[in-house]
Amino acid sequence: MADFRLDFSGSRLSGDIKRDGSRFAEDGGLETEVLLSLFTDRRANPDDELPAGDDDPRGYWGDAFATVEGDRYGSRLWLLRRSKLTDETLTRAREYSIEALEHFKEDGVANAIRVETEIRGIEQLAIGIEMDREEGGTQRFAFVWDRIGGVVSSGA
Repeated sequence: MADFRLDFSGSRLSGDIKRDGSRFAEDGGLETEVLLSLFTDRRANPDDELPAGDDDPRGYWGDAFATVEGDRYGSRLWLLRRSKLTDETLTRAREYSIEALEHFKEDGVANAIRVETEIRGIEQLAIGIEMDREEGGTQRFAFVWDRIGGVVSSGA
């Protein structure tokens, strides 16, 4: 079953279901699910340092209804907002991305997931993903995340 295709607006930091004429557009691949996995705010761990001036550990509301105890959705990339782009930030972004995408392996969608992060300019972080699909083949995704505004674009 295909997902609805998400039309993400980085400037509004929101997404709407894309239309295809009178129907909803479908995402036959995994781009929408990868986008939601990476850019839905996962609840911070108790030992995570929250961004300056932020005391909300956030989290996805649907986690309250998880069928597996302790199961959490989304990523902790939001914790990196306003962080200087250093090697440590790249490492954390990669770890947070892998953590957010792990459910694809647990759910039998992917055999392996590889994530690379790279600094673009002074405020942007590029995230490249390769996912070996359970059914065969490799799917690639690329996103650029602005650490200040959280603006995201796909196809980096």
